[in-house]
Amino acid sequence: MRFAARVEVQLRAGIADPEGTTIERALPALGFDEVHHVRAGRSFRFEVEADDEATARARAEELADRLLANPVIEESRLELAALADEGR
Repeated sequence: MRFAARVEVQLRAGIADPEGTTIERALPALGFDEVHHVRAGRSFRFEVEADDEATARARAEELADRLLANPVIEESRLELAALADEGR
């Protein structure tokens, strides 16, 4: 089975986010006075082939922790969905 994975990586609360701060400072000049508390992050999408959802989730979480995010300063959130069988 194939699963679509999306991993969102963001700095942990309390860790300075200079990119988010820069964006937030620019917002009033662009007419977005009502937007506050901007945090920047990264998004990764990939497919995982596994026998079941639990195995796919475990592999995707391992990939996120070992490669996509620095667990000391970042947190990751995984969304996983089974893909329709493509006749393979």
